[in-house]
Amino acid sequence: MRFGILGPLRVGGGEATITAGRDRTLLAMLLLRAGRVVPVEELVDAIWEERPPATTRTQLQICVSRLRQRFVALGLPPETIVTDPVGYGIRVALADLDAEVFAQTVEAGRAAVDAGQPAEASRHYRAALALWRGPALSGIASRSVRRRAQVLDEQRLTVLEECVEVELRLRRAADLIDELSEAVERNPLRERLRGQLMLALSAVGRQADALTVYREGRRIFAEELGIEPGTALQELHQRVLAGDLALTGPQQPAPSPVRALPRAISDFTGRQDTLARLVKEIEERDARIHLIDGMAGTGKTALAVHLAAVLAARYPDAHLFIDLHGHSEREPVTPAAALAALLRQLGVPAARIPADVDERAALWRSELSGRRAVVVLDNAATAVQVAPLLPNGPDCVTLITSRRRLTGLDGGRPSSLAVLDPDEAVELLARVVGADRVGAEPEAAAEVARRCGHLPLAIRLAGARLVHRPRWRVRDLADRLAAGRNALIELSVGERSVGQAFDLSYAQLDPAAQRLFRLLGVHPGASFDHQVAAAVTDLPPADAQDLLDGLVDAHLLEEPEPGRFRFHDLVRDFARQLIGVGQPGERAEAVRRLLDHHLHAAYAISRRMEPAASLAALVLPEPPRPDLVAACAAEGPAWFDRNRSTLPALVRLAADEGLLRLCWQLARVSWYHLFSRGHLDELIDTHTVALRAAERCDDDAAVATTRNYLASGLFRLGRFPEAIELMEGALQIRRRLGDREGEATVRRNLAIAYGANWQLAPAMGHLDAALGLARSTGQPAAVSALLNNQTVVLLAWGRYAEAQAVSRRQLALGREAGDLNSVRNAVGHLGTARARLGDLPGALRFLRLALRLKRREGNRFGEGEVLNELGVIERKLGRPEAAAALHREALIAVTASGDRVLGCLSRNLLARALLDQGDVRSALDLYRRVLQDAVRLRARHEEAGALAGIARCLRPTDPAAARTHATRALDLLRQLDAPERDEVAALLAELD
Repeated sequence: MRFGILGPLRVGGGEATITAGRDRTLLAMLLLRAGRVVPVEELVDAIWEERPPATTRTQLQICVSRLRQRFVALGLPPETIVTDPVGYGIRVALADLDAEVFAQTVEAGRAAVDAGQPAEASRHYRAALALWRGPALSGIASRSVRRRAQVLDEQRLTVLEECVEVELRLRRAADLIDELSEAVERNPLRERLRGQLMLALSAVGRQADALTVYREGRRIFAEELGIEPGTALQELHQRVLAGDLALTGPQQPAPSPVRALPRAISDFTGRQDTLARLVKEIEERDARIHLIDGMAGTGKTALAVHLAAVLAARYPDAHLFIDLHGHSEREPVTPAAALAALLRQLGVPAARIPADVDERAALWRSELSGRRAVVVLDNAATAVQVAPLLPNGPDCVTLITSRRRLTGLDGGRPSSLAVLDPDEAVELLARVVGADRVGAEPEAAAEVARRCGHLPLAIRLAGARLVHRPRWRVRDLADRLAAGRNALIELSVGERSVGQAFDLSYAQLDPAAQRLFRLLGVHPGASFDHQVAAAVTDLPPADAQDLLDGLVDAHLLEEPEPGRFRFHDLVRDFARQLIGVGQPGERAEAVRRLLDHHLHAAYAISRRMEPAASLAALVLPEPPRPDLVAACAAEGPAWFDRNRSTLPALVRLAADEGLLRLCWQLARVSWYHLFSRGHLDELIDTHTVALRAAERCDDDAAVATTRNYLASGLFRLGRFPEAIELMEGALQIRRRLGDREGEATVRRNLAIAYGANWQLAPAMGHLDAALGLARSTGQPAAVSALLNNQTVVLLAWGRYAEAQAVSRRQLALGREAGDLNSVRNAVGHLGTARARLGDLPGALRFLRLALRLKRREGNRFGEGEVLNELGVIERKLGRPEAAAALHREALIAVTASGDRVLGCLSRNLLARALLDQGDVRSALDLYRRVLQDAVRLRARHEEAGALAGIARCLRPTDPAAARTHATRALDLLRQLDAPERDEVAALLAELD
């Protein structure tokens, strides 16, 4: 069900939070009249009552808009709320609203009564009553909502009375007494309920108690209403006195039911899907043993007790509970002691309990035979501890909780309990602290929940701190948790703390597992694999894997996907706190092993991906663990994808630890993956940190290298002057060091940056100088890379024949050296040059081959370049639809690469294809948006392209404006000495 009003307001299938008070009232009013339009006047009256503001309609629209946005976040269609000239309504299927399901189920029960099927009627009535989670729409104070909610509450009581009447006839009086007693206490003036309680008590031989119930009712009626009870209740009183209760027939007094469950927490929140699944498995699939495991603090005990309470009516004879102390400061309870405690709960005298454990188990099963019982075995240590305690009767269900995954229990259904989802976490905080207090600061509440890792225990402790500090705002606690304080210290109240709960789990580990747990605390990333565990512990991979599996079983680690492991945030804090208590130097050694492992793995993979010349200057020692490096290298680029968030964090860790050489080298070996995949923010962040580290360790060569690769990220973002400034500084360092190879590399990259900034003469000057240096120092790989860059500049300058010749030389060198990267680039550039020279069929052959090679490499930037060239050819061949499709593909690839300038080019080309299709309006809109972005990026070539495109669009309707735009475009292209100037000059001539 998507919506619930039979209790606190529920949205989206769980106890999802609608925090704003007005939004809650509005949604409640719509759901109370689901399927109908609620007039605006009624909604205003419900929300603001006697004090509506002057802008009620506007504010009501804001509330509706906010609800629709919330629905989208919860996976519900925004059109669920419908707008009508009269007001608003909500479109809800019958199965999606618990009140509608309740009504349907009650009708089925009444039909069964009419058909003479009392057992079937009882089943339907109980199913209907089980939908209730408390008073209807509790927590919403609006008088309009409360009036309508009271109608629902009255319907519930009526159904309860009908259900009790049926079950009394089914001779279930003993099972009803507790429920009726509670109902009468809450509704003392309801005569029918009071009479049913008198009938139930009489039916089990408790006539004196029945008479007491009547006398108490008569007193209440006299004091509060000044009248005597009704005729029916008086007649029932006389029949009790006379012992004449033929309605229920003779019954043998049932054995007293056992109620040993601890008090269920009143603010139990969330877990609705888990609860529903478990109830379904028990009721429909006859599952008798359920294993609920999870990390400390996830609310396993609370769920088990709540589930037992939900099942109470189905298992009325005994509700048993025992804490087995599997993870506590006490020793785990032995099976013999646990059996003795359970037997005493059943009322077995101590003298009847045998000393032998097997005999105790036999007596336990004998006592349960024939009883409908639910047994909660809480905080179990092992399957061996639990096995003797399992009932064997078909009428018992056993719920077992543990921090470990218990294997080896035949028939056990495992359920691993995760943390709460964000909405459930905020709802729990609201129930602990108060809905008004949390509702007033929804963002701060969400941050507190997030800082608690959505862990129920942590949220309860955080809430308790707020409860005991009424002057604190929720934001105050959020700031304390975010200010670098130890969250485990903040999340403690009295003798309860999150850290203490984790410590009990940690204490159960053997020394090797404890050491791995501590050392993994130095890992700063989101997840890791068993090679990382082997690296930080210096263990064989198989041993590390076994230890990881044990930590997962103990719920101190999570395994979100096979072979990938992660900490819960608070557990990671606990592990980091522990590493200080290990051997001296333990942490420093673990950090160095961790950094060395990632450095060598990334280096080994990058050597296969980067051009040979690029990594030639970086020389590393032999890796400490070549076996682990080889395993990672076998994964290829996928290793980088899995460690994308880890590598930047490791760069920062190395800087913080003062391991400056490792810092800049890690950034360097991560560069190609970040650059080719378009992860430019990470590239700039890591290399900024690395540059500071290189400067601190007084390594000029490292400074020059890092400046060069930091510039590449700025270059891709179109920040050409900044990139040029960084590389000019690197060039000065290389020349001062007399590093001719390094100077050639920097000049090669400077040429590209100057070329992209349309400073083509300086670009060619740097390339000529770099080629001379590379040839003089015998670097064929560097020569190939320089020829590639020379081609790029020549193509931009319009010198297509020269570009084709240079590309052929690069292709030959790449083939000779086995440099696949050079081959890929040369093939693509040959295709582009041929296209510009008019050889379109030949260009298509080269470009299609280049596209396959770029895609195989995963180079989104190169893929986008080639797709754009193919699109231009399709447009020239008179196929603008095909051209537009290719430019759209190119835009997707370029956007993924992060290159904003190439993104502007892709959109300019797409707009040209749309214009050729006759879609002037779309083309003009796109050109105008490109113009804004190009001006912001200072991408003058694309600015000129957008201006020329706008001129083409306006030519038929506004020649004067078209002329203005074309003139501006031509001025820019002449400044850049770009080849497109001739085409725009011709356009301007036509306009004149």
